[in-house]
Amino acid sequence: MQYRPLGRTGVQVSTLALGAMNFGRIGRTTQDEATALVDASLEAGINLVDTADWYSAGESEEMVGKAIAGRRDDIVLATKATMPMGDERNHQGSSRRWLITALEDSLRRLGVDHVDLYQIHRWDPNTSDEETLSALTDLQRAGKIRCFGSSTFPAHRVVQAQWAAREHHLSRYVTEQPSYSILQRGVEAHVLPVAEQYGLGVLVWSPLASGWLTGAVRRGRDVATHRSAILPERFDMTLAHNRARLDAVEQLARVADEAGLTLIELALGFVTAHPAVTGALIGPRTPEHLRTQLAAADTVLSADVLDAIDAVVAPGTDLAPHEKHDTPPALLDPSLRRR
Repeated sequence: MQYRPLGRTGVQVSTLALGAMNFGRIGRTTQDEATALVDASLEAGINLVDTADWYSAGESEEMVGKAIAGRRDDIVLATKATMPMGDERNHQGSSRRWLITALEDSLRRLGVDHVDLYQIHRWDPNTSDEETLSALTDLQRAGKIRCFGSSTFPAHRVVQAQWAAREHHLSRYVTEQPSYSILQRGVEAHVLPVAEQYGLGVLVWSPLASGWLTGAVRRGRDVATHRSAILPERFDMTLAHNRARLDAVEQLARVADEAGLTLIELALGFVTAHPAVTGALIGPRTPEHLRTQLAAADTVLSADVLDAIDAVVAPGTDLAPHEKHDTPPALLDPSLRRR
């Protein structure tokens, strides 16, 4: 396992990190299974565990808390807030009112007195940067979080938040967590350069493109991934962008074969090769998933292999732009672009 500095925090984290989104009802993972995944991950050298209050409505945090009991100090523990937690309209977002409540709920579920990294799960257009950063700064000074970051922020919002922190003399986001894979390279054009400019740690999610880059999705083969059952439209081959993804996967599989790698090793080696990236979040549901992903822990891709990947999917290109999760609200809601 390799380790890199998490931005400018002074904390060293593994280049593969354990994402716990599949813990609980989302991944149909039991407590015993979740604990086994944490055990195997720590044994392999992973030292960062990432979860969120929204994952399985808090169940993921509860499972992580039980799995890490007795070894909290050896783990860089990260969680997130802002996604809706129930139907109450104020139980979401990044207001001071909600963040303080959400963090207390997360600490209770995790069974800890602090988290190392607290992340704003999505940009909240209804809350000012000053409001959010002020609340996070106070939580940091109270010792309940060690540092904080953003997740899936558009590049201009990352810059705006950095400016607001300086303008109002508040602590700043020190990490960003974007979606990044060979099939979704749009962040290379804006987000990753901004992260480098501001010295942010970058923890990328969905490096295996929701299962597209695991080897399970190939031409002439029935698509039977866990994600295909949850999000069937992402694997509907009648859609042009999915056919484009399948074409790319077939070409990438040949690149991997020629390099003596699995497709998973190629995919994880690709994202961790970018100089802006600190680490990649893997989200295994089973020990076998974890084993195949841990095999990429020390994968280093040659320039020739990286060039071959560029020839398949051009730098800065998203093969499914609508899945970026950082689209400005005005592009999704017509009422926001009309007077």
